[in-house]
Amino acid sequence: MNANCLPIIVVVIILGMPLLIFVALYNQLVSLRNLVRESWANVDTELKRRYDLIPNLVETVRGYAAHERGVFEAVAQARAAAVASTGRPSSQAVDENNLVRTLKSLFAVVENYPELKANQNFLNLQQSLVDTEDRLQAARRFYNANVRDYNTRCQTVPSVFIANAFGFQTADFFEIEAAVERQAPSVKL
Repeated sequence: MNANCLPIIVVVIILGMPLLIFVALYNQLVSLRNLVRESWANVDTELKRRYDLIPNLVETVRGYAAHERGVFEAVAQARAAAVASTGRPSSQAVDENNLVRTLKSLFAVVENYPELKANQNFLNLQQSLVDTEDRLQAARRFYNANVRDYNTRCQTVPSVFIANAFGFQTADFFEIEAAVERQAPSVKL
């Protein structure tokens, strides 16, 4: 190797390494941001599945407990608010918490109607809702894990400099208010 080439190689390595590190960190941030978006889409899919089940459940209960109009209206309003909520996950969680509370009041009504608790259509809808809640919990955990990884990358050195320079914003966790609401709604049969 020529002695004149050695300084050029050293300069190329010294200048090239930071560029390679920059590209790698930028690509990691983009990849994590896309993973967060994808995992939120999975949560959104499960939420839509839940929203589709609720009207059928309400109609089944309504056939047995027609005089419980206030509960049905509360569930319908909470569902409509949750469906319309398309903001950040943290703001959408507020509407989801309200929906879960109203569903609990619907299931409390069911407790007063033993013949409803034995109705096969109701039992199938209830099981579908429980399955959906389980899938929703899994999607939430996956989303929150991806948010944690992405936010950690956005907030740690040296990638924090790249994140700030290129406008990478931290993502919101999808959190439930109270520990009781972290469980899927259930009915004692």
